[in-house]
Amino acid sequence: MQFQQLQYFVAVAESRHFTRAADLVHVAQPSLSQQIKALERELGADLFLRARGNITLTDAGEALLPLARRILADADTARHEVQELVQLRRGRVRLGATPSLCTGLLPDVLRAFHDRYPGIRLLIEEGGSHDLVRELARGALDLALIVLPLPTPSPALTTVELLREDLVVVSSPDVPGPARGRRTVRIADLEGERLVMFRHGYDLRELTVAACRAEGFEPDLAVEGGEMDAVLGFVRAGLGAAVVPRMVAARSGGGLRVTPLARPGLHRTIALAHRSDVAPPRAARELQRMLLER
Repeated sequence: MQFQQLQYFVAVAESRHFTRAADLVHVAQPSLSQQIKALERELGADLFLRARGNITLTDAGEALLPLARRILADADTARHEVQELVQLRRGRVRLGATPSLCTGLLPDVLRAFHDRYPGIRLLIEEGGSHDLVRELARGALDLALIVLPLPTPSPALTTVELLREDLVVVSSPDVPGPARGRRTVRIADLEGERLVMFRHGYDLRELTVAACRAEGFEPDLAVEGGEMDAVLGFVRAGLGAAVVPRMVAARSGGGLRVTPLARPGLHRTIALAHRSDVAPPRAARELQRMLLER
């Protein structure tokens, strides 16, 4: 049984005329009649009683008509649903990102994406790069914004570098800062300085601790274990200084002193990652394009 045959059958059943039905489905009348006969042969029953000038449905035709209409309606629904996705009117994107990127990079890009494609749902998962890579590998995410280099390179991922971001030192303007009035601060200046530190597994924690150890000292932690918003809040309260991305500092509002790091400074490389063996959905590819063109 062919989809086209059901279309022809419904057209004849509704118009009760083979020639008018052929006009409705834009096919020659002999071709339509041949397809109806082929359908009847396959079903083993006549579908129409053909009297001169009078076409009526047989019992078999009456039984088939609601089923055929339902099949055609389901096919039309399927076509519409696929077109909605293709034309980016519906769907979802599952995006993973580190908390600092959710605070600094994503708000403007996601707003632009939502304005352009309001029917696409955005599902955001925050986590460290290691956790996000694991979620990508098991198919729980379409895309992830991660920090390079990865602790363990994954050949199953495709990564594209997105940006290289400077890190800065933030402190409360109500207490003396680590720069002591200078325009920049060195990592070495953080020795003996009380620091607010992110939780374990946070990319920024590993980067900051490694930089301090490279200068020959262990960081003095006043508070540790926080996420980005908590760390910024503790710094505003004067509990200590913290090393954060420049974009986060720029979007953090008032109540913070922002001091650049002296050259060579600290930087991190942000990359967009997806599975190598599975192409991201159309909506995810469009978000990927907007992130790369930002």
